[in-house]
Amino acid sequence: MLTISWTYLLYYLPLIVAISLVFGATRHEDMNLIFKHALHTARWITGFMGIVFVAMLVMDWLV
Repeated sequence: MLTISWTYLLYYLPLIVAISLVFGATRHEDMNLIFKHALHTARWITGFMGIVFVAMLVMDWLV
């Protein structure tokens, strides 16, 4: 198993904030709607990454 430093996870927060805000701003002009859309997008991306992480953990455990 390839081990990396946990500090790489610190890149996750600013990256997810930037992606979510830009994605929300391209859809809406009202700041409240941008923030709502950004939170929804951040949850969606985090959930997807969590599912991929769990799938990779299970595959690593099986092999």
